[in-house]
Amino acid sequence: MAATGVLPFVRGVDFSRNDFNVIKFPHNVEDMTSLRWLRLARTQITEVPKEVEKLKKLEDLMLAHNNIERLGAGMTNLKSLSKLNCRHNQITNDGVPQGLFNLQDLSVVDLSHNKLKEVPPDLENAKSVLVLNLAHNEIEMLPNQLFINLLDLFFVDLSDNVLETLPPQLRRLTSLQTLILNNNPLIHAQLRQLPALTSLQTLHMKNTQRTLANFPTGLDALTNLQDIDLSYNDLPRVPEALYKLSSLRRLNLCNNQISELSLMIDVWTKLETLNLSRNQLIAMPTSLHKLVSLRKLYVNSNQLDFDGIPPNVGKLHDLEIFSAADNNLEMIPEGLCRCGKLKKLILNKNRLITLPDILHLLPELETLDVRENPDLVMPPKPAELRKAAEYYNIDFSLNNQLRLAGAAPQPAAGEQSTPHKDPIARKLRLRRRRDGQESEKVLKGMREVAKEKAAHENSKDEIEREPVKYCVYGPDGPKRWDEHLTRPQLDYREIFDEAVGQIPGLTSWEIENFLPNIVEEALVGKFYEADCYIVLKTFIDETNSLDWQIWYWIGEKATLDKKACAAIHAVNLRNLLGANCRTIRVEMNDEDDDFFDLFENGIAYIEGGRTASGFFTVEDTEYETKLYKATGTQSVHMERCPANVSSLDYRHVFLLDTGLKLFVWVGKTSKGVTKTKTRLISEKINKNERKNKAEIFVLPQGQETAEFWRLVGGPPPSLVVKESEQSGFGLIEPRLYRVELGKGYLNLPQVEIPKAKLVQRLLDTKCVYILDCNSDVFVWIGKKSTRLIRAAALKLSQELYSMMERPKYASVSRCLEGGEQQIFKTKFVGWDDVLPVDYTRTAESVIRRGADLKVIMERDKMKTDLSALFMPRQPGMSADEAETLASEWNEDLDGMESFVLEGKKFVRLPEEELGVFYSDDSYVFLCRYWVPVDLPEGEEEDEDPPEDEYKCIVYFWQGRTASNMGWLTFTFSLQKKFAALFQDKLEVVRQHQQQENLKFLSHFKRKFVIRTGKRPMRTPNTETVKPSTEFFQLRANGSPIATRCVQIAPASASLLNSCFCYILMVPFDSEDMHGIVYVWVGMKADHDEAKLAEQIAYMMYKDEYTIQMINEGEEPENFFWVGIGGQRPYDHDSEFMKYCRLFRCSNEKGYFTVSEKCADFCQDDLADDDVMILDNGEQVFLWVGKKTSDVEIKLAFKSAQVYIQHIRIKQPERPRKLLLAMKYKEHKRFTKCFHGWGKYKEVLK
Repeated sequence: MAATGVLPFVRGVDFSRNDFNVIKFPHNVEDMTSLRWLRLARTQITEVPKEVEKLKKLEDLMLAHNNIERLGAGMTNLKSLSKLNCRHNQITNDGVPQGLFNLQDLSVVDLSHNKLKEVPPDLENAKSVLVLNLAHNEIEMLPNQLFINLLDLFFVDLSDNVLETLPPQLRRLTSLQTLILNNNPLIHAQLRQLPALTSLQTLHMKNTQRTLANFPTGLDALTNLQDIDLSYNDLPRVPEALYKLSSLRRLNLCNNQISELSLMIDVWTKLETLNLSRNQLIAMPTSLHKLVSLRKLYVNSNQLDFDGIPPNVGKLHDLEIFSAADNNLEMIPEGLCRCGKLKKLILNKNRLITLPDILHLLPELETLDVRENPDLVMPPKPAELRKAAEYYNIDFSLNNQLRLAGAAPQPAAGEQSTPHKDPIARKLRLRRRRDGQESEKVLKGMREVAKEKAAHENSKDEIEREPVKYCVYGPDGPKRWDEHLTRPQLDYREIFDEAVGQIPGLTSWEIENFLPNIVEEALVGKFYEADCYIVLKTFIDETNSLDWQIWYWIGEKATLDKKACAAIHAVNLRNLLGANCRTIRVEMNDEDDDFFDLFENGIAYIEGGRTASGFFTVEDTEYETKLYKATGTQSVHMERCPANVSSLDYRHVFLLDTGLKLFVWVGKTSKGVTKTKTRLISEKINKNERKNKAEIFVLPQGQETAEFWRLVGGPPPSLVVKESEQSGFGLIEPRLYRVELGKGYLNLPQVEIPKAKLVQRLLDTKCVYILDCNSDVFVWIGKKSTRLIRAAALKLSQELYSMMERPKYASVSRCLEGGEQQIFKTKFVGWDDVLPVDYTRTAESVIRRGADLKVIMERDKMKTDLSALFMPRQPGMSADEAETLASEWNEDLDGMESFVLEGKKFVRLPEEELGVFYSDDSYVFLCRYWVPVDLPEGEEEDEDPPEDEYKCIVYFWQGRTASNMGWLTFTFSLQKKFAALFQDKLEVVRQHQQQENLKFLSHFKRKFVIRTGKRPMRTPNTETVKPSTEFFQLRANGSPIATRCVQIAPASASLLNSCFCYILMVPFDSEDMHGIVYVWVGMKADHDEAKLAEQIAYMMYKDEYTIQMINEGEEPENFFWVGIGGQRPYDHDSEFMKYCRLFRCSNEKGYFTVSEKCADFCQDDLADDDVMILDNGEQVFLWVGKKTSDVEIKLAFKSAQVYIQHIRIKQPERPRKLLLAMKYKEHKRFTKCFHGWGKYKEVLK
């Protein structure tokens, strides 16, 4: 191809992985006169190309991984060279030219992995060197003068040489940050220079024969040290100096003789990696848990047993890798399985018998190695984990769960959600209308509507001409049917750049293939008469805000698609910006003055068109005959080869593309999958690139047509296809270049291809790439790339094509994003795979379950019910409403008799104890209610009314710690007597502590006291028990009726809250006075609750006690703070009471469901076999019981995430965080939501 003139503007190019031992080095490189950097790694060159020595401006040269023995004398001509990387070559001392290190700008010298036997003699002259790498050579000695001039070094690597000493001048390197001395026989070197290197951060002395005798003294003075490697030495213990380095992040002490670690390791709070493998450790120190930043711990090949690993290892919350292979472990501490971030657990070659059951619950565990443990019995994996797929076929997206719950999905960003209709408010409005004088207004409005309707019906002709409109009458009159429709949300970011219109100035776009492309600044104001343009003016208005004006310019000879798209995208641009202006149409030769004023240099018309139309042309396309060899089964790779019969091979499949005819030639021993995929590729080519006009022929070997033989140059001799000579060559590794454009220069770096496999995500829509496959060169153009970089890429692809030796049939192809050729897609793994096959299904499963995977997945979808999460929180009951409701229930109450269980029988409860309950006892309350009788129809009110009916309800109350013996005693004694007396008018209600219904609570008029322990027996022989401190909290949950005064044990000042009232009884050791009772009133407590607390105190404690009311902040030291255990911090607000909600997650119904507990919930509502979700307004806790299944835990976790997403939308001002709460380990932020939190009620087995 002809020269494009672009090479002088190239500033950098990467020719790595090109085999210049087979093809010649491109001579065009010497034309790149502005080249600043050049990559020639893995190119098989044996000497520096002469063209490189002519690049006077070259600054960065990489020659790594080649076979270079000598650096030419011409290297000294590179006066601007600052970085020289020659690692992994064959360079000797004779191959280093004199004067190379006299280059003044040389700052990086990498001569590692070569054959140097001594330091190059001129190296001390390179005063500007910052990085020096001489590793993996055969250097025996460092000259003393080496470090006299190189004072600015901050990286030195001298590993893998034969050094026995280091020059004393090393101490002059005060800026040195990294020093690597690995694998050198420094047995006699004391390394006294190290303490002078005050900036040192990394020190590697692996296999340098370090002992305690020759270990460098004063190492603790290097306070910046973060990385130390002392592996493969003879250290019997950790040197004391290391225990003083608090900045350590990585420490490698493997392959030593260390037998113990000191407790002083707690200094290493920043340590992230600790390697102690292959030592003689018997136990790890108990202070191991103080390494709070530790992520990787290696203790392989030691003598550790179960006791050698401290149980508190579970406090290493960031631990990701724990490797303890080849030890004496029989078990591992359960605490290790509580490291929630653990990813790798290596335990092979031990004596393991079993592992903790919770090992299966580690959420991020990826690798578990327990090989060579012959006696190991793995804990059973839960059945739910073995069938995990059955439980994860659930869509937990917020909108899907809202749809299943019957609620409206949340609107997308920018949409207005329709107001929620409140049916209760509507009923209240109708009631006010009925009670007021608005009925006449409603009738008047209906009459007016009827008159209007009659007026319209008078003219029959008008009705026939006017179409019928269905409307809804609202407060503002009839509404159109389409007013409730929402516009579809368009993502304008796919059309325009996100930052458009944010900087004042002028921006222009041209229409190409239905889409706008931005115009470079130099071309703004130059209009092609066959194109259309959009012009945006961004300015700052009088209010100091951004404002915009939009024009679209129509050329005289523009095609229809360009005209329409210019108008459409001008409106899209206005919508994207949210501008209030209108879009102004401007036609060629008819522009107004406002439009002319936009351009300082005026406008210019240019003949012709610059952009392509989006319409297909009807011109006949000339196709080139191409032959591709298909290889591979998982993903088919199409490799271009000469279109002649000698390329055919009976072991492969070939695709012959002649344009309107596609031939798939199938060799005798080729694979059927390759054949099928190649045929489908040809069908894709026909559909996407040939508009379904091509014919496809599948030709098995031996059934070729005469036309096929003619296209490939005739049949082979004796019509037998043999192995092709070209099949012996392997596939050429593709090279992907990214074109970079700067101010007056071009860069052509290579994109790193992971595992040598191209994937689609490597391509960025804002960039342009060149894919070099030797026989095919593709230029891929992103949708959002600029026009200048596209033009530069096309010219660079031509230069790249011509400067490399290629076969004659090679070609350059252009690919637009979204319209790539099928051959281009086959170069990438997983891009548009033409044959998705499920190899896991058998013929029997297809017959049994069907072939449609979508139907199977829908049928197997697990049923869930999360509707409770989206219901609004139940509002609290007001004081007036509670008083009204309680008075109605108490008016119906005719009488109440109370009994308590004493021994094995129920006795009457003394009247003074009514309302005081003990958690170890059981109580029975017989309540008689009047039931009013309705008059029969036809009877008059003045006649004698019938007697009212009555109903008896027996409430059985059981304390939290009471046994079920009370219930059994009641069932076989009192209940039978009551049933005989009241027969069908009796109802029995069993209630547990703090789970009472409101009707029962209303009979105690808010004086409901719950004490811990057992009710004292009042008999003459009863011994007097010495009283202890008693502490009560008064609190109402959800309703004033549900007010309880619950005893809290043990008493602690941390349980106080400024919003509540408390009762504290401090006992005295005196016969005259039993103690003092404090009624503590919080600063924010309700006044009525304070009065109630005082009344309850007088009810519980009689004449032998002194009762004193105290306000918050007025507490006496004696006896309040002494009795409560001393002053401690406590809460001062109760905002959580406004937001508290408790949900239960369970699958007891046969499917996963979430239900909400009432506002009056308690600790006993936490079911041990379920997962609970608690929202306190700031955090959302996931409480996990001890008997919960793994399926419930994982589904509850997903449900909690959905709830947090929902709350984030409903209450954006109060974002929640998801926290875990394990049973028996709940945080105070969790327990404060429960009134009277104490010990759990344990069920005896």
